[in-house]
Amino acid sequence: LFLLLLQLCTPRTSPQPHRCPDACICTSDLLSCSRRMLQRVPQALPPTTTTLDLSHNALTQLHDHWLAALPHLEALHINHNQIRDLPPRAFHNASFLRHLDMSSNHLQAVKRHYFEALVSLEELLLYNNHITRVDENAFAKLSDLRKVYLSWNNLTAFPFHAVQGLGIYNLRTLDLSSNNLSSIPVEVLAALPENIGNGLYLHNNPIRCSCSLYLMLQRWNQRGFSSVKDFSEEHTCKVSDNVPRSLIKFLKHSHMFENCSASAEDTHLWHLEVMVGQPVLLTCNTSNTSNTSNTSLPHAAAAYMWITPHHEPIRQPGNSNLSLEVYRNGSLRIAVAKPWLSGVYVGLAMSNPYNFSRMCEFNVTVLYPKAAGETFSTGLTTLLGCIVSLVLVIIYLYLTPCRCLGCCKKPAPLSPPQECSAQSSILSTTPPATDGPNRKASASKHVVFLEPIRETQNGKIRLALGEEFPDPKHPKVLQLKSDSESISSVFSDTPIVS
Repeated sequence: LFLLLLQLCTPRTSPQPHRCPDACICTSDLLSCSRRMLQRVPQALPPTTTTLDLSHNALTQLHDHWLAALPHLEALHINHNQIRDLPPRAFHNASFLRHLDMSSNHLQAVKRHYFEALVSLEELLLYNNHITRVDENAFAKLSDLRKVYLSWNNLTAFPFHAVQGLGIYNLRTLDLSSNNLSSIPVEVLAALPENIGNGLYLHNNPIRCSCSLYLMLQRWNQRGFSSVKDFSEEHTCKVSDNVPRSLIKFLKHSHMFENCSASAEDTHLWHLEVMVGQPVLLTCNTSNTSNTSNTSLPHAAAAYMWITPHHEPIRQPGNSNLSLEVYRNGSLRIAVAKPWLSGVYVGLAMSNPYNFSRMCEFNVTVLYPKAAGETFSTGLTTLLGCIVSLVLVIIYLYLTPCRCLGCCKKPAPLSPPQECSAQSSILSTTPPATDGPNRKASASKHVVFLEPIRETQNGKIRLALGEEFPDPKHPKVLQLKSDSESISSVFSDTPIVS
């Protein structure tokens, strides 16, 4: 009976709640484990999590069913890690996931099994990876997919025909910009719904120039599609597959590429170094073309065109300010070499207005001239300047040529004018305690202007009187004598005994 009562009185312990991992921060439905240098996913994740942030870590792989403990997960941020591949069932327990960010990882491809279990996925971010291939049916089962970001990868082709199945649903953004796409099926893209065309980003790709490509993008631009209108100057096409640098901003210079077709020949890249301010002449021939001869192209061409490093086409006579001029023989003249004119110039010959052939390339480097005979670096010059400044300061402080403190100081108004010699000085004496009848009762300072000292007698200063007091018995002369005697007593070696 006692044991029964003890069991009834003992309170039942409630189940322990799931603890937050030590390396993470937990809120009601948010679990953040960002920037913790994690090499594996933490264990025992809280099941109430709807947003999981594992970005900026060192994760290299994910395991099958690793999200089984998070039945309510809607957003997963796993960007800026080192994941190269995904197992077949990595996301098989994430049927409610709507946002997945795997950007800035090391993915090599987008395989069919990667995301087929994410039936509720709406946004997929895969930009800034190393993706070279996307399987044809990689997004076939994602009927709710709205945005796919695949920019800044290494794609050379994309299964555009698989997008048609997605177009009738919710796809609004397909970003394929900044890849290596060399050709696209224009007929397939032209048949896509307008909602896909408005969000299909193809800029910054070396796509081969064609009339159909130009007409499609020009039509999208006229309709106001943001994918073309917002990046009109970044839409480039490549004139020749053999010349990878022959890119032209064909939407900006559309008047030159309507109904165009291109053919190319192999060409050689010439390197040319010039100094700032010099004129440069580029001529397409089989020899070194740094000379200034007017050798014409060995090809029956009606007109010539050059493509600048800024992807701007230049035809005769040249650009607006004539800093670049095209001659009738196809030569390109740079009037004055400037640093911003450095880069690769591609020369084209046109047998008809829109048929390009016989190309040549010049890699022009504009250099600044170096000063001849420059032997001191900036550091040595600065050190030398500091040393010279220090020497001048020492000379000024300790080797001043004149130590006169009161030279040419004006005398008192009542005193007669005195001449100033090179050894004049101001001497002040303290009046004696008992002033004579000729002295004032108050303390006064006597300013004595001395002529050069010629000799001394018995340690006393002997004054040389000026011409103004010829009479030795003059009162002023007597006063000067008494002052000199007091001064000499002050400066004598004999001690003063009171």
